[in-house]
Amino acid sequence: MVSTEALTALVIEDQREIREGLQVLINGTPGYRCAAAFGSMEEALARPAGDAPQAILLDIGLPGLSGLEGIPLLRARYPNAAILILTIYEDDERIFRALCAGAAGYLLKKTPPARLLENLREAVDGGAPMSLEVARKVIALFRQFQPPERADCDLSPHEMRLLKLLSEGHNYKTAASKLSLSVNTVSFHMRHIYEKLHVHSKSEAVAKAFRSGMLR
Repeated sequence: MVSTEALTALVIEDQREIREGLQVLINGTPGYRCAAAFGSMEEALARPAGDAPQAILLDIGLPGLSGLEGIPLLRARYPNAAILILTIYEDDERIFRALCAGAAGYLLKKTPPARLLENLREAVDGGAPMSLEVARKVIALFRQFQPPERADCDLSPHEMRLLKLLSEGHNYKTAASKLSLSVNTVSFHMRHIYEKLHVHSKSEAVAKAFRSGMLR
């Protein structure tokens, strides 16, 4: 579903050519707007907290504070923004750390421009976009986990159904449709899931559910 309002994005990228290219791409596409672009995490955090973006394109290899170190700081400042990693790195450790820190998705810089814009919209709509190579690594990482014999969890059957849909790639809108609920109701249930699992994002909730054996 294409929103009638412009999707507002923030870019944090230290390479000027890439940063300016992303600005041109976003601002030159109907339905998208680049609110600001910064060359470091420090510059981004010095920006006034107003005009909160809906999505943040974040590089990992930044001077000073790295993108990984900056994720929790950005989430504290912009709790409703979807943080998308955009990087050249595709090693297991960085992928895992980024997703556990609360990144909504993980993209490689070779992602085609049209697909990048689709990924921005998907993340804002509740999805978890990943480059194909990254998705394969995430699946491989999950397979390495040995879940305990039983999972101590007090999620209700309804909450478990919602979490399973999200693990299958559904966003809030499509999960709401599957469960015949409103998106607001799904958001309400997700807040309870976060509290019960002691996590702060959908990615963390799904990862913890897999690790604990709640999802197979």
